[in-house]
Amino acid sequence: MKPVVLFDAGRLLDRSAREAPTGVDRVCLAYAEWLAARRDIGMIPVATVRNRLRAVDPAHCRRAIRILRKRWSGDGPETTIERALIRALTSQSPGPSILDVEPGAAPLSLRRVRSVSQALTSRPLPPPAPGQAYISVGHTALDTPAILADLSRRGVSTTIMIHDLIPITHPEFCRPGDRARHHRRASNALRHADRIIVNSAYTASQLLAFAAGEDLRQPPVKAIPLGLEPVFLTRGTTPSPRPYFVHVGTIEARKNLAFLLTLWRRLQERLGPATPGLVLVGRYGWENEAVLDHLQRSPNLQGLVHQSAGLSDASLARLMRGARAVVAPSSIEGFDLPAVEAMAMGVPLIASDIAVHRELVSGARLIDPLDGLGWLSALQAATDSPPVAPDYAPPTWTAHFDQVAAFIGLPD
Repeated sequence: MKPVVLFDAGRLLDRSAREAPTGVDRVCLAYAEWLAARRDIGMIPVATVRNRLRAVDPAHCRRAIRILRKRWSGDGPETTIERALIRALTSQSPGPSILDVEPGAAPLSLRRVRSVSQALTSRPLPPPAPGQAYISVGHTALDTPAILADLSRRGVSTTIMIHDLIPITHPEFCRPGDRARHHRRASNALRHADRIIVNSAYTASQLLAFAAGEDLRQPPVKAIPLGLEPVFLTRGTTPSPRPYFVHVGTIEARKNLAFLLTLWRRLQERLGPATPGLVLVGRYGWENEAVLDHLQRSPNLQGLVHQSAGLSDASLARLMRGARAVVAPSSIEGFDLPAVEAMAMGVPLIASDIAVHRELVSGARLIDPLDGLGWLSALQAATDSPPVAPDYAPPTWTAHFDQVAAFIGLPD
């Protein structure tokens, strides 16, 4: 009889309308595809609805996986926004900055929309049987101990992925209430999960330190680096005649973007018309008022700094390959997928000297995230002369899932 895996697809289905994924979204899609493709496993997609697991219609889940893969990969020609960005970056007479519209308050909360959508596409889940497995990689089903505790009582093996401890260790970079919520999630995982996967040795150390500090049990924890999509695995660059740099990630406080934009203003004061461009690729997050003030009101940055979300993987890879370097000045990260993608493609990377970057992209140019003069020097040097990226052996999804299967006891 085939092993049965209950895969929590709730977060993935929540993202069905998104034009581009976050790093966690990418992981959810990769796991869904891996499990769905294995003929030796019976995958049952589930979702958390009102703190209870419900079964998702398999056909609906398969359709969502196909749609998201096609949309997020974007293997077609350049999109309208990509063409607009390239024109703005290569023009000898920069026009206005390209900025996504700042999101306003929706008349109906996303939480309510998701709840209604999942309720309509799900049905009661038959009682799980002993010997089945449950996998959640999107921080779902962790807000209440009831789900994991019930699965454990029924003899279901539970595997949880924790992506980072940032809301607990650095709550100043997160929304009010996120610390308490993530504390609850991490605690529930430690108390009830049979095993926990993390994305880096740094995240593992933070999780185990949290468990020790809270006097919680420590189930087996394994650090397995995340894989990359195929479009990011081929080395090669096509530098633009007019230099520009790229940052990829949600526009939020921990990304240190207000610092980066202050540097760009200083570069503009030094270099004038020779100032390189900068593209911030990512959605607006939280605690980003200082960044928005720079983007919308600084005359020195108009026409130089652009922001866009919704780029497909193919568009993003082309944009990154044309850059002088990818910049990653984050104050804290759990993994930093864009930094790893840049190294894999052979695109030079200038990144903050933090634990995760030292672990995963040690060959990059690493600078303290508060060293303004060091960053200015590195950015100006890369503008004057394209840096050379070091060789790099990128992590792959194949290697990731080989380790996952061994860790949770699935067939090879």
